[in-house]
Amino acid sequence: MFLNLQSGWMDMLGLSNGFLGMIPGIAGSEWIILVVVVVVLLFGAKKLPELARSVGRATGEFQKGKVDVEKELKAIEETAKDVKETITVTTPPTTQTAKPTPAQAAESEVDRLIKVAKELGIKTEGKTESELKEEIAKAMMR
Repeated sequence: MFLNLQSGWMDMLGLSNGFLGMIPGIAGSEWIILVVVVVVLLFGAKKLPELARSVGRATGEFQKGKVDVEKELKAIEETAKDVKETITVTTPPTTQTAKPTPAQAAESEVDRLIKVAKELGIKTEGKTESELKEEIAKAMMR
């Protein structure tokens, strides 16, 4: 598996089939040393501290940005929590409708019977509630 990882980054650099890929006896940690030597040769010993400083600054800026974003997210969460609490506190409780009196309930039941009877084509004039119920039941059975 280690060889696959090693050949993977070497393929990216185009070195797997080239000169460095053919060097026998170089293991994983030795490649790191070889890369450090190549970096020193490319940038020079004087540029290395400057390069390390700029990488450190970039890492520090990234960390500061990360902390700032986390603070903003926390502030947004707190604001959302406050708004939710405010909405909960200021919303009046729902009003419950008063229960109808028995006379109102009976009247609405008669109205519903008349409505159903008319929809079924039953004449409602001069009929009692029980007569309407019987005729509705008969009409429903048909």
